[in-house]
Amino acid sequence: MRQADYIIAGQGLAGSCVALHLLMRNRRIIVLDDDYPQAASRVAAGLFNPVTGKMPALTWMADDLFTYAHEFYAKAEQLTGLSFFYPMPVYRPFISDEEQRLWLDKSRGPRFARFIQKVYTHPVFNDEVTNPYGGIELRQSGYVNTSAFLQAVRNLIIREGLFILERFDEGALKISAEEVIYQGYVARGIIICTGINTTGLFNFLPVSKLKGEVLLLRSNCRPKCIYNRGVYVVPGVWKAGATYNKHDSESGITAAARAELEAGLQKLIRYPYEIIGQDFGFRPVTPDRRPLLGRHPEYRNVYIFNGLGTKGVTLAPYFSAQLVDFIENDKTINQEADIKRYIFR
Repeated sequence: MRQADYIIAGQGLAGSCVALHLLMRNRRIIVLDDDYPQAASRVAAGLFNPVTGKMPALTWMADDLFTYAHEFYAKAEQLTGLSFFYPMPVYRPFISDEEQRLWLDKSRGPRFARFIQKVYTHPVFNDEVTNPYGGIELRQSGYVNTSAFLQAVRNLIIREGLFILERFDEGALKISAEEVIYQGYVARGIIICTGINTTGLFNFLPVSKLKGEVLLLRSNCRPKCIYNRGVYVVPGVWKAGATYNKHDSESGITAAARAELEAGLQKLIRYPYEIIGQDFGFRPVTPDRRPLLGRHPEYRNVYIFNGLGTKGVTLAPYFSAQLVDFIENDKTINQEADIKRYIFR
């Protein structure tokens, strides 16, 4: 049997970040993935943005998550020798004088200061975006080319560990107190990062799938910012999105989503672009919008990392590090992310 320290089931954002952290610790890993085409990690535009929601609010744990993500992706580029991390301002136009005043007040306080580049009270970037009331330019933002990131990590796994192109079959897993065995491979433990395809071992966790659709664009422009209001447009990967449909579990793109995104683009963007396609994916989400990580309540060498939802690009680096620290050093997991919140209710 081939031996490793850990088996990782799934190589989306969650599995890739776990794999990187373990490789940084010189651990031997075996990674399984089936290249599920509608995995959120492959379809996502990779936007990271510290401000969320219709009203001005910082993303949960923004101070920790965004600092860590910048350091992590920069180091990942060095390790893999490839580029996929693109810091870039996000510009959010105001829709009223009232919103403009609200942001001016917010910008004066210390809570938002590190994330705000400038508040504009008059139209700017007029050749690129509709913004009659001005808007807010955010920093600590940008995008990760998720397809390039996943491929870069896979290349590293192939060089440093073992990658197996197949879907994880839980029925083939054998678990004992000392080790786990999977189809001729033996390891100290297994970390399950299978997204919406959550296995039976963790079927007590409330992971559901949230469908999202994006438009694929083509443009010769080089915008000054990522524009985000109702829809976002991420240059470089040239994706516009995204819809959020928790009632549609069917595979395939829809005319309704295309119409919604086209209408949003027409209101927001002034530079020329062409719509060349449409794609969809399913995000693994939880009721409290917090990730899921921790140890199985019965098997001490079986772990999970899941539930990254719509913010996987920022959540995955920080919480994969926390999970690896928990596994290797018995460090504490954030209570809001620990799966114990659903075990001991």
